[in-house]
Amino acid sequence: QVRLLESGGDSVQAGGSLRLSCGVSGYSSDTYRMAWFRQAPGKEREAVVSVDSNDRTTYNHWVKGRFTVSRDNAQITLYLIMNNLKPEDTAMYYCALDPRPGPTLAPGNYNYWGQGTQVTVSS
Repeated sequence: QVRLLESGGDSVQAGGSLRLSCGVSGYSSDTYRMAWFRQAPGKEREAVVSVDSNDRTTYNHWVKGRFTVSRDNAQITLYLIMNNLKPEDTAMYYCALDPRPGPTLAPGNYNYWGQGTQVTVSS
């Protein structure tokens, strides 16, 4: 059974930084794509960034260099480094994985999801 577990969410002040992690268990293929999504209260889930096992990466247009994704292929771990956090970044952040290659920001293209980790940014 494939499981994703996010960690690293916290409450920080505006301008601060966080690093989110997403560990994967139960997945054995070398081919995949993974992504970070977020969902704020009352809003739809939106993609932050997607990366595949060939290191092809796609960021959502609003990221504008504040967030950086990286991964550890040996253990299929996904990271998201978030800098200069703003109150509007407050959301539950989710990790997602799909067996197909090619980064995509569409949530419907992911088969597996984690439970999320909460990020709260105060002004």
